[in-house]
Amino acid sequence: MQKDLVIVANRLPVDRVTQPDGTPGWRRSPGGLVSAIEPVMRANDGIWLGWPGGDDQDLEPFEDDGMHLAPIGLEKDEIELFYEGFSNATLWPIYHDLVAKPEFHREWWDSYVKVNEKFAAKAASFAAEGATVWVHDYQLQLVPRMLRELRPDLRIGFYLHIPFPPAELFQQLPWRRQILEGLLGADLVGFQLPGGAQNFVRLVRQRVGHKTHRDLVYLPDGRAVRAAAFPISIDARGYEELAQKDSVVERAAAIREALGNPRKIFLGIDRLDYTKGIYARLRAFAELISDGRFDVEDAVFVQVAVPSREQVEQYRILRDDIERLVGRINGDLGRIGRPAISYLHTSYPREEMAALYTAADVMVVTPYRDGMNLVAKEFVACRTEDDGALVLSEFAGAADELRQAWLVNPYDLNGMKSALLEAYNADDKELSRRMKAMRKTIRQHDVAAWADSFMSELGQFSHSTHAKAVRPAKRS
Repeated sequence: MQKDLVIVANRLPVDRVTQPDGTPGWRRSPGGLVSAIEPVMRANDGIWLGWPGGDDQDLEPFEDDGMHLAPIGLEKDEIELFYEGFSNATLWPIYHDLVAKPEFHREWWDSYVKVNEKFAAKAASFAAEGATVWVHDYQLQLVPRMLRELRPDLRIGFYLHIPFPPAELFQQLPWRRQILEGLLGADLVGFQLPGGAQNFVRLVRQRVGHKTHRDLVYLPDGRAVRAAAFPISIDARGYEELAQKDSVVERAAAIREALGNPRKIFLGIDRLDYTKGIYARLRAFAELISDGRFDVEDAVFVQVAVPSREQVEQYRILRDDIERLVGRINGDLGRIGRPAISYLHTSYPREEMAALYTAADVMVVTPYRDGMNLVAKEFVACRTEDDGALVLSEFAGAADELRQAWLVNPYDLNGMKSALLEAYNADDKELSRRMKAMRKTIRQHDVAAWADSFMSELGQFSHSTHAKAVRPAKRS
């Protein structure tokens, strides 16, 4: 079953579920990546390769709702070493400004290489002659070069969904050169922001020694590789339509009623991750109550913390820390029937998320570092009345586009308190002016435009060559 388009990602776009009759089945995963790539796949009769979760090794390619899917099984030790280890305890913290201390283990790296080889071989087997292969994210940074060596006929794109770090941080990685050379197997390497592309080109020049000019890298084999920014987005029209459904409007009203119809609802929705700044934002909100700027009768903070990487020790510690903080804040500041913070450690379907976005007055998105943060854009898309306020970290990629938000430094607790207070007190005219501008931005730059721009650029730049005199790369 060879295809003209092959999507390669760490996870399949479906999750395992048990049907009402007890039989196993699949459910479409939430998130922007699936909605962005699905129409591209359908238009090109493509196939999506990825890990289905778990350690089942015997799954065959299958079709779900018209999408061709090919599972790639991971063994238990690969899940531990490649996924929980190198991907999420080595690369993740380095790429997020060392918010947590990265760990460097050679056996983790060996597993990362082995799994990337497995993904590359599977992609090569499913790609038709001259096909396009689009590889996604930090777990698979070696795949482009491996795939290039297996199938030089292919058009290869790579997209990094998280930030790409500056040289001072990336250079700590013992396998820095191998990662850079892995990415250079692609024709086009995409990043969320221009700064990430610039960091990559600079590192290639400094650590590998290839000649570069602006966003181009010239390789000794005559290939040219382009590194550029393609800020990811959401299905803005889909969220607008969802927010206007009667069931969502009714659910939003029910949420406000359940919370006691406070004057303002503050909302945070994040994966439970140490990069998201959940602890600091809850402290800032609690201090505003302690300072007498808010009262629990007038304001409540709803924090949804979606379970994430629960087998990783750092994430278990983070959950305990946040839950202790919430308990302390509610014990000190709450009243009977009126907690200061409503904390929910669970995930919700898309419709419930839209109801939460609609019910809230102030969305608080304050990560210490984030590639984009689509929650901020989803909130804006759901504000069909051009109301509501967005408090947004300047270290989220979304801050480059959503300039009308109240931008904050999440490390500055007093600055965050000031922004929360300003958003709380803003008048309707000010809220409408800011929200209209942000909604216009995300309508113009939606997820379809993101996918189209990347694929169009890849089509124009694939197999690009140069005639420059280039010396072999130096050893790092």
